[in-house]
Amino acid sequence: MTTLRIEHPISDFQVWKTAFDGFAEARANAGVRGFMIRQPVDDPQYLMLDLEFDTADRAEAFAQFLKQHVWSSAAASPGLAGTPRTRILQLVPSPEH
Repeated sequence: MTTLRIEHPISDFQVWKTAFDGFAEARANAGVRGFMIRQPVDDPQYLMLDLEFDTADRAEAFAQFLKQHVWSSAAASPGLAGTPRTRILQLVPSPEH
């Protein structure tokens, strides 16, 4: 599994979440297998989103889609406040003890 982690400030969680929910089909078509939304306990105006993919290539392709077609348009990304930061993560096997 590969994770596309996205972090960014938001202006309003409910507005952001409604927009996020509107991209459910795009996520499915891109190969997103699951996701988790996290917020710092001391900062409700910030969030971290982990999207799970089978491969790094699919994660990178979806990150490019977001940059080119979603985040570049205020109408397509309401609730976004600032520039998203993305990272593609892989699990590191833990040594057996």
